[in-house]
Amino acid sequence: MSYFEFLTTYSDRFIEGALVTLGQFGLAVVVAIVVALISGLMKMARSKAVRGIAVVYIELFRGTSLLVQLYWFYFVMPLFGVTMDKFTVGFLTVGLCYGAYGAELVRGAIQSVPKGQWEAALALNMSAAQRMKRIILPQALVAILPPWGNLMIEILKGTALVALISVADLMFETRQVNSNTYLSAQAFGTALIIYYIFARFMVTPLMRWLERFMARKIGRA
Repeated sequence: MSYFEFLTTYSDRFIEGALVTLGQFGLAVVVAIVVALISGLMKMARSKAVRGIAVVYIELFRGTSLLVQLYWFYFVMPLFGVTMDKFTVGFLTVGLCYGAYGAELVRGAIQSVPKGQWEAALALNMSAAQRMKRIILPQALVAILPPWGNLMIEILKGTALVALISVADLMFETRQVNSNTYLSAQAFGTALIIYYIFARFMVTPLMRWLERFMARKIGRA
């Protein structure tokens, strides 16, 4: 079977899997952004209890394997009465895992804002929420976008593991095609190309555009 014939025969399965992967990726990014922002701010809180909660979450998810986390949420949590469908388990676990890494990026970016900016906002009698929203976060966002771009690609690659809990994503469909045809080079080569296209022509250009947009927005272009 030629590669063209292979694609003609199995293109529908690769397309379906790719769409599920995009869904997993998009939802995982939303979860990661939300928990990274919340836990990053919590780690800078004055309250030791609040900081402690953030530290426990960050260290737990950074210090354990994403694969183990997937198995824990899907197979172990139902034993405690918490049951979720496999699609939800997939993007939620990936988002929580990489959100822990993102939390440290958030904290570092906020702390990188010059001290004079904090003092100027305080001199303008802004509340803590106003200082963060209008002065600190816009500048921190510019600093966080380059490393966050790398994290986005890691999230995309991390979604491949959801196939191990039978989410019908790109990797799941690829393994099924390979099992049926034993054409490993064609099957996994196609998956490799699709993942590369997603990373190189979707995630990377988007993040670069966001970097330029935010730089212009705060006058650093």
